[in-house]
Amino acid sequence: MSTLAYAADGAAAAGGPFGNLGSFVPMILIFVVFYFLLIRPQQKKARQQQDFLGALKKGDEVVSSGGIYGKITGLTDTVVTLEIADGIRIKVSRSAIAMSAAAAQQPAACSTGG
Repeated sequence: MSTLAYAADGAAAAGGPFGNLGSFVPMILIFVVFYFLLIRPQQKKARQQQDFLGALKKGDEVVSSGGIYGKITGLTDTVVTLEIADGIRIKVSRSAIAMSAAAAQQPAACSTGG
């Protein structure tokens, strides 16, 4: 009976040169896949949005995140004044600007015909 116990210990010790590190390899691979498929593209998109918001200037036509089209007539660090019709101006947060009006007019690249 004691020989069976020694045989089990020998099999466990022969698990490889990495020992328990081998059990973490799949988790590390999953993290790497998540990084390249989810985290990195999200950081890239956030960086592009920050660059876009930083480059806003008077006269740009933009769309707010609420879907309001307007022309920028005033800017501060945190507030954008949009002219949405002749003589009608609204103030929105700079972070509420979603995209340029030209980009909103373009059809979506991944739309399906139907």
